[in-house]
Amino acid sequence: MSLNLQNEHAVRSEIVERFLRYVSICTTSDPNIDVTPTSEGQWELAKLLVTELEAIGIKNVLLTENCYVVAKIPGTTKKNIVPVGFLAHLDTSSDVSGKDVHVIYEKRTGIIRTDGNTLLGADDKAGIAEIMSAAAYLVAHPEIEHGRIEIIFTPDEETGKGLPLIPLEKISAKVCYTLDGGALGEFETECFNAFSARIFFHGHAIHPGAARGVLVNAALMASTYAAMLPRSESPESTDGYYGYWSLMEISGNHEEATLSMILRDFNKAGIERRVKALDDFARAVEAQFNGGKVTVETKSSYVNMKEKIDETPEVIEKLKKAASNCGVNYIFKPIRGGTDGSRLTELGIPTPNIFTGGRNFHSRDEWVSVPDMLAACKIVIELARLWAE
Repeated sequence: MSLNLQNEHAVRSEIVERFLRYVSICTTSDPNIDVTPTSEGQWELAKLLVTELEAIGIKNVLLTENCYVVAKIPGTTKKNIVPVGFLAHLDTSSDVSGKDVHVIYEKRTGIIRTDGNTLLGADDKAGIAEIMSAAAYLVAHPEIEHGRIEIIFTPDEETGKGLPLIPLEKISAKVCYTLDGGALGEFETECFNAFSARIFFHGHAIHPGAARGVLVNAALMASTYAAMLPRSESPESTDGYYGYWSLMEISGNHEEATLSMILRDFNKAGIERRVKALDDFARAVEAQFNGGKVTVETKSSYVNMKEKIDETPEVIEKLKKAASNCGVNYIFKPIRGGTDGSRLTELGIPTPNIFTGGRNFHSRDEWVSVPDMLAACKIVIELARLWAE
């Protein structure tokens, strides 16, 4: 039987109001900055959320020195219930500007989009609005029996720099759910194994007029390296369970050049093959540019969360039941990317991902479905109740 909320229309309106308020704040993160958070806008949104959490009656709200928001809603039962967390991220991608977002709300279709000049910010402010609205509903309806609920908002998910600083000592949740997915009914319990890489090219500069036999063009070395990446294994050529190399940025001159990229593969052996290939490409470039040097630096970003989540089947069974109780037809699909839940799972808290209703993330064509947002909010409320059974 489908879950019915008291005054569902008001809950839907609240989700929209919150979402529109949140997307008005520019929280674009910066992959070239090493501090967390990487943008002041994330502080602005985090402080607003702290104020709103306290306003709905949550007394235990923490804002850490690195811009993590952790709020705890006490249980409404004396049973020994597993604490459950719900998580979304504060920042938006730097792929497209998130400043001065002009929202167009098509009420007839229940679609929210922009004028096409910026991204919308549904990734992940839709998730934040859904969690906040669910939290407000649970606090306003203490007759719903649930254990301790923990609300977690994280900075710099898009850069991969935020979660390493998560205050685990402040989090007691044994299971968690991210709201950072796409279309209605899509659940995700597996993701890529992910690496980032920076490739440094060291050449030898001299005036082009005297370059014969002396110039080692680092910028050309970087371009040659980039051309070695298999086009058939690029993001635009792959889908499903196929991994890829993705060139993100390239810059330089005759003397020095740098290339940054990301590597993705669902299979552990596959990601190891891709990492090893980076050194093979480097040696091939050095062989073509006498006197040139190529240095490769790689870093693991996150690992496939499937194995760890499979060790706690109850976290999936509750999710399936919540969807069914809310009248949502669900499918499980792999994430061609990752979430903070990927990292949290790696740290010992199984964290599958729930849809938010957003589409076309990281682009000017991003939009979100209001009915889908309401459905996600209802699933959060129902999960809180189911974990108390």
